[in-house]
Amino acid sequence: MKITEIRLGTMSVPLRVPFKTALRRVDSVEDVIVEIRTDTGAVGYGEAPPTGAVTGDTTGAVIGAVRDHIAKSLIGRDVDELEDLLQTVQSCVVKNTSAKAAADMALWDLYGQLYGIPVYKLFGGARKSIVTDLTISVNSPEEMAEDAREAVRRGYDCLKVKVGADPSLDVERLWAVRQAAGKDVCLRIDANQAWKPKEAVQILNRMQERGLAIELVEQPVAAHDLEGLKYVTDRSYVPVLADESVFSPEDAVKIMAMRAADFVNIKLMKCGGLYNALKIAAAAEIYGVECMIGCMLEAKISVNAAVELACAKKIITKIDLDGPVLCREDPVIGGAVFNEKQITVSDEPGLGIKGIEPGRLSYLS
Repeated sequence: MKITEIRLGTMSVPLRVPFKTALRRVDSVEDVIVEIRTDTGAVGYGEAPPTGAVTGDTTGAVIGAVRDHIAKSLIGRDVDELEDLLQTVQSCVVKNTSAKAAADMALWDLYGQLYGIPVYKLFGGARKSIVTDLTISVNSPEEMAEDAREAVRRGYDCLKVKVGADPSLDVERLWAVRQAAGKDVCLRIDANQAWKPKEAVQILNRMQERGLAIELVEQPVAAHDLEGLKYVTDRSYVPVLADESVFSPEDAVKIMAMRAADFVNIKLMKCGGLYNALKIAAAAEIYGVECMIGCMLEAKISVNAAVELACAKKIITKIDLDGPVLCREDPVIGGAVFNEKQITVSDEPGLGIKGIEPGRLSYLS
């Protein structure tokens, strides 16, 4: 199975409601789709969201990295050379982690098709289904409370609440969400780097003293501030999850060795794909640090790849893969089934993606 062509396209999927964090507002998913085609007719699918505020990857950057670097390094080579191909993707251009992730997952897709096995079984096959949380965007306390009530009505029992846009309001936002959701619903919060270390400890401890029962806080301080992250971890009543601080296996190992966080978040778009995500998971197993697997605002192809990893590895105990259910529609054919909080992995070879609905993918010349 030889790689003959790599095609690029763009796909737009509207969200149910605007997605708001301390860093940005998004109204629709606007992703780059990567198709790696072969001489057998098999196609491997990948996807990359342009999340400049987090990864630095814009639409143009993703397209340029794939077209000018990754594609030129892969065309003409055999899918069976998987290890070399994956290393080539990581080394042929620096940074550009989202572009690398899209190519990486497409290669795993082809490799699974070549040998007739789902990717999650290649990785370990720990389980067939997982349960995701649902994100509640930053808004007024009243609006966030209503969003929480709607999520519970839809069957979600774990909510990830965005905070940090206005620290003085964060405790009131969480109080409103807790009152609306009830005491039995798990609440996680994501500050998206919004706080200073001492401020974070004060806010988090005040939340717990109010009886908000927060399960964890995601990235309370700036990504580069590992000492600050450790400061919060050592002093906060709320366990800490490192997210934006983790862009590579090396970052993850440093955080684990420092004990700068209680948990580590694996995101394919930040670490460059499944190849590096497997390394993070392996390090976490050695250090005994449980992982969350998360996503950006992505449609189903790339989130589906994360589902394959989540279903393979027991060290991944927390699931934040709600991208597809935040979308108003799903133009992707095949792959995992997203039934609100319940996600069931496909047993089709590779990633199980069959294609994209006609007319939804705009190919680039």
